[in-house]
Order: sequence, then C-alpha cells, then structure tokens
Amino acid sequence: MSLMKAPPLPLVFLLMIHGVCSWWSDVNDWGVSYSPSHICALNDSSVIMRCTYKYPGGNQIMKVFWTKTLVIDDEEPPDLSEDPEYSQRLQYLGDKHQYCTVRLSHVTLKDSHMYYFRFITDNPDGKWTGDPGVNLTVTDLQVESPERVTEGDPVNLRCKSSCAPTDRHTFIWYRNTQMILTNLRNTLLLNPVRREDSGRYSCAVDGHTLISPAVQINVMYPPGNAEISISPSGVIVEGDSVTLNCSSDSNPPAEISWIKGGTLVGSGRIYSISKISSNDSGEYKCKSSNEHGEKYSDAVTLNVMCEFMMDHSNVGLLVWVVIAVACAIFTIMITIILYAIRKKRINCRSAIHEYESDPRPDPSEGTYAALDLKSRSSDLYDTLTIVHPRPAIPQSGSSEYENLPPQQDATVR
Repeated sequence: MSLMKAPPLPLVFLLMIHGVCSWWSDVNDWGVSYSPSHICALNDSSVIMRCTYKYPGGNQIMKVFWTKTLVIDDEEPPDLSEDPEYSQRLQYLGDKHQYCTVRLSHVTLKDSHMYYFRFITDNPDGKWTGDPGVNLTVTDLQVESPERVTEGDPVNLRCKSSCAPTDRHTFIWYRNTQMILTNLRNTLLLNPVRREDSGRYSCAVDGHTLISPAVQINVMYPPGNAEISISPSGVIVEGDSVTLNCSSDSNPPAEISWIKGGTLVGSGRIYSISKISSNDSGEYKCKSSNEHGEKYSDAVTLNVMCEFMMDHSNVGLLVWVVIAVACAIFTIMITIILYAIRKKRINCRSAIHEYESDPRPDPSEGTYAALDLKSRSSDLYDTLTIVHPRPAIPQSGSSEYENLPPQQDATVR
C-alpha cells in the first residue's frame, strides 16, 4: 500500500488565493450603474432613467429589458415593454453593449416604484439584474397658504410637492386662472396683502402641463363706506311704509345697528317702518361693525308730513291752491290801499271846493291858507296864497277907518 504525499501548505494557500481572485474578478466584470438612483418627477411629466452596464468579455447579449420585479425562484421577471400599462409610454434609449437608459412618459402617481435593468447573455450563468435599482417618486403640486389672512399682513404662498423635483424648474403663479408671476423660487409673497388680492391661487412648473389645485385666499378687512338709502324716495306722508337700507363693504360681513338721535332702534341691514307717523321723524344713522373694526354712516333725516297733505298725487294741486290764495290776498291788499288813497284825494277836493264857494270866511277866525289847484289831475299844488283877514267895518258914525286905502293881497310864489 502506497501513501500519497500531501501537497505542501504554501501551494494550497496559493491555489485558494487564485480561486478567490478568479471569482472576484468574474463578479467585478458584471454590473449595472444608475445615475441618479433617486428621481422625483411631477405628475404627467416625462422621466429619463440613465444607466450603464458591463459583463465579461466573450459573452454575447441576448436580451435587455426593464422591470419592476426582482428574480424570484429562478423565474424571469416581467418585461415592462410587454406590460399594457407601460408599452405605449416606455422607450428604450440604450443598446446591447453598454448603455441602458430608458424614458417613461406621462408618469402618474401609480408609477412611483423601484425600477431595475436586467440583461441576459448566451452564457447559461450570464444573467444580471442591477439591484438596487432606480427609485422613482411621482408627486403632485400643492399651494401652501395661511389659514387666516388679514388686510395689511404679509402673506407667503408656497408651491410644494411631496419631494423636491430632480430638475430645476421655473414656477408659474395664477390668480383666478390668470397668470400673475413667473419665479425661479417656489414662493409668492404678498406684502402687504390687500382686499383686492382675494381669489383662487394655483401654481405650475414651466414646460409642464401640471397645475396645482387652487386654494382660496380670503382677505379679511374692517367695514368701510357705510351708506343709507331710503325707499321710497321723495315726500313721506303719515301712514306710508318706509324702508332704510344700510350698505357697507366688509369681510366678514358686518353686523348692522340702527341709531335714531343717539338711541338704538333696530338691527339688520334693512330697517322698515310700517305706517310711519310724525313721531318717526328725525335723524337716522347705521353702524357697521365686525371683528376688525366699525364704521358709522352719515345721518339721513326723515321728515314725515301730516296726513291732511293727502297722497303724493295731490301735492301739485296743493301747490297751485297755495299760490292762488296768496295771489288773492295780495290783490285784496292792493285794492284796499288804492281805495284809501282815492278816498283821501276826494276828501281833499271837497275841502277845496267848499273854500272856493265861500271866499269871505268869518273874520273872527285867524289867518288861514287856501290851496289854489292849478290842475285837478295832479296831487301837487303850484300856488300857495296867504289871505289876511280884512279889518272889521266900523259902526256908522266912526271916522277912524273912513280914509284908509284898500288892502293889497300879498302873494308868495
């Protein structure tokens, strides 16, 4: 019986190292590289997953494809190009030598997944799947806004997504579907915000059809420009129904109070008075108030006319009656005045006539004046004659006045 001599220990060690190195060399000759390995894409956009692969020389590529499934129980995973959900959207841009890039169009939220590239050679053991693969996340756009917005405050709106898009984008902002701004940043600053900024805001990315759902910005502000309108307008008669309406611009809608001469008389935007009376006459104001402030309207005055004025259709007739009465009174007064003047003239003429018919008045009376009327059609008298009384004729037998010369009248013009 012969014994076999064991190989020396150093030789065994060298053989082991050679086997390990050969195995390691074979492993390093197979592989798939992805760039990038994580992709965030917008809904309805197109995604390019770039990759390269390698395999040992002497092998020939028989098949290349992308899949969402790893090899399980030596079964080949499904090829996405044969899947109805992907066949029209998947485009292979690589080759059968080195490049394995693929494009996936019109991605949806359901396309968020891990994707792998797999190639098969003519070597029975020459199959390889690039694991880990490319992690694709598909996201929508959302507008982030504050819950409460008050006029004058700074407001910052942000266009956000569940992940940061891999590509650099230009953001577009819309208000009520009208474009208002393009910005490299995903924020829109309203500082200070105004009541005119109220509306529905949405955002989009330039070059993409995706638009975020709109959010409502409701700017709160205090009341302003409170005004009162009266219905019906015009003359108000006792018994009428009158409505006062207070209008005021505010957000949230204001509470309305009615004040008459400093006294609260009602509330609500409309204040109605049925069968109005003279007691309802006076000045009315409305106060508009909300949590942000208050505003008073200018005062309006209600003048309620008495019932005897009748209805509005007789107002014109009443005016004509008043005018007629006034004219009648005026005519009567003029008539009385003219009658008094005429009567006075008649009395004056009578006195003159009496004087002319009796030119020798009683000598016992003192000096008197007589009016010589030149023209009876005038109130002016041209000549004033002063007549002195003649001396009394002495009794017979007296010689004192016998030789007196005749007395001359002195006339003053």
